Amino acid sequence: MRKSHPIRRAVLAGAATVSGIVLLLSLKPASDPAAASAAGAAPQQTAAAQDAPQGGSGAQKTGTRTVTGDAAATQYGAVQVRLTVSDGKVVKAEAVQAPKGGLSDQKTAQAVPKLNQEAVAAGSADIDAVSGATYTSEGYKKSLQSALDKVKASAGAGGSGSGSGGANPGGSGAAQARTVTGKAAQTQYGPVQVRITVDGGKIVKAEAVRAPKGGLSDQKTAQAVPKLNQEAVAAGSADIDAVSGATYTSNGYRQSLQSALDQAGG
Repeated sequence: MRKSHPIRRAVLAGAATVSGIVLLLSLKPASDPAAASAAGAAPQQTAAAQDAPQGGSGAQKTGTRTVTGDAAATQYGAVQVRLTVSDGKVVKAEAVQAPKGGLSDQKTAQAVPKLNQEAVAAGSADIDAVSGATYTSEGYKKSLQSALDKVKASAGAGGSGSGSGGANPGGSGAAQARTVTGKAAQTQYGPVQVRITVDGGKIVKAEAVRAPKGGLSDQKTAQAVPKLNQEAVAAGSADIDAVSGATYTSNGYRQSLQSALDQAGG
């Protein structure tokens, strides 16, 4: 019995060694899944990071639309302007109607491209008339203003749905009258600048604080300005007729009047 005892110890020691090796081997693969899971987490975060810019860029997209103003009748034919508006800014202007026939063809070809450029540059109807094409220029500005009004109206309609306060705009703003002075409009004979008093969204008074002076200009100003003031109040807009014999003063008056209306928000 004593001789077999060392053998038994050797067997037991060998079994223990084998068990230890098995345990070590079984523990080693456990680190691989952890490494695999860590490696897998990184691609998921990258994918999420890629999704975020796509959502952000989509929110910045803006629409482009086309708006056509009302046709404005002139002595030589109708003028009608179409605008392309992107993100609230005029990016293109064109005349879909303009005087035709005889000398009108030449004047239209001369004036319309210039007026289109001015409309885009100004973003408003406060643009200069083209010399030699006064009637076409005035018709263009009227139709341009009509198109701009439609753009504003549609923008306002889109914003009114966001709150119920739009139902009572007159209640807060109509109670107080305010005076607004338009930008001075340069003419061949001197600047014209118009001041208006607005009450309840309506022009109740109009006056020219600057007008051409000196020589014959004094007579024309005295003749034209009172009529223009009356027309501005009656029309409630810059869509008023020029006074015969005072074309430059009338055009300057309308430009400054439109500037004042823009400031007043009307």
